[in-house]
Amino acid sequence: MLNHFLFKHIDNSALIVFRIIFGLLCCLESVGAIFTGWIKRTLVDPEFTFSFIGFEWLQPLPGNGMYFYYAIMGVFGLFIMLGYRYRLSMIAFTLMWASVYFMQKASYNNHYYLLVLLSGIMVFLPANKYASLDVKRNPSLQQMAMPQWCKWVFVLQLLILYTYASIAKMYPDWLDLTVPKTLMRSKESYPIIGGLLQAKCMPYLVAYGGILFDGLIIPLLLIKKTRKFAFFVSIFFHLFNSIVFQVGVFPYLSLAFSLFFFNPETVRAIFLKKKTLYTTNGVIIPNYKTPLLIISCVYFVIQIALPLRHHFIQDNVLWTEEGHRLSWRMMLRSKHGIISYKIVNKKDQSSKIVKLGDYLSKKQQRIASTKPDVIWQFAQRLKKEYAAKGETISVFVDCKISVNGRPYKQLIKPHTDLAALNWEVFKHSDWLLPSQLKP
Repeated sequence: MLNHFLFKHIDNSALIVFRIIFGLLCCLESVGAIFTGWIKRTLVDPEFTFSFIGFEWLQPLPGNGMYFYYAIMGVFGLFIMLGYRYRLSMIAFTLMWASVYFMQKASYNNHYYLLVLLSGIMVFLPANKYASLDVKRNPSLQQMAMPQWCKWVFVLQLLILYTYASIAKMYPDWLDLTVPKTLMRSKESYPIIGGLLQAKCMPYLVAYGGILFDGLIIPLLLIKKTRKFAFFVSIFFHLFNSIVFQVGVFPYLSLAFSLFFFNPETVRAIFLKKKTLYTTNGVIIPNYKTPLLIISCVYFVIQIALPLRHHFIQDNVLWTEEGHRLSWRMMLRSKHGIISYKIVNKKDQSSKIVKLGDYLSKKQQRIASTKPDVIWQFAQRLKKEYAAKGETISVFVDCKISVNGRPYKQLIKPHTDLAALNWEVFKHSDWLLPSQLKP
């Protein structure tokens, strides 16, 4: 039964078209980062970046290096779209994109994380077996079919993503419209639609429409009777997100996933009219069956476990941020912070207040005043800088944060020398004061 489900061969039209769209979006995302100024703001202007802890060795290339870096990624995206040296191009793009993702946290976005995962998955898929330059160079590569697991790996990944996105919204500040109202108010200045977004019904649409869409879209796409309805709802939902929330290529990537829910005949008839439709449905058990099952099980167990980890960490994730990343917690809260960093020289006890503008960009200053891991990293950065000058220092932080419009509360225990602390990867940071937020 399992062999038949995973290794039955089906028409590969959906995967071929998805590869073309995926490669195009990877190219546009990379090149767009250059022309929108994102690279300049995030990777060029700052003196350094706040990487994921443990990846401090990943820092932007000097000078104009990051512009060339992203241009090369764009070329690899184009190669993926064209199916040119597909495997090599896919591996190269995956490594380069993942490196940038772990390099900086100032512009954390769930679709950046999704692109890391999808790129890694696409490395192993036979997505260049038709309509590719690889096939043109070597016609023996051409195939009209793929194992059925190639489809279901996308379906399961999407089910995990959307299910956790829906569950994450089921908390008081979302359900009572506090967060959706804040989101809509921030869009009031938009031309043409800004006024429409202030309509009384809009927060309800965002709050409860978001929960229902995320929770039901995959089941509705899987059911034949509701598939077309779900697809048209997806178009509206993702275009709304694209226009209002400006989340890059994610809405269009999400729409491209719909290819895997429609019959191959439909996909072929629309996009690949010259392609022969595969209808044999033969079952071919490959030599790599056992490693595939092991790797897939480990991967999806991790994907299911990561978004749950904050439930096993002390205090509220909205306050501590512990377990927030890699958990599909999208646009869930608004945080503001007031902070000062005080450096105390251990030798003569002289002290000074750090001017954040001397070290950090405006975007970095925002996360260095609200996110505990970034606050700790900046304290370590100061410690390292002064150590290079032969000085030993302590770093004390006075930080108050407001979550979803609540009054500002003290985040860090007084008299805590952050420069003297090590980061605990699998443990709650006990130098954080308890929150007063509801679970």
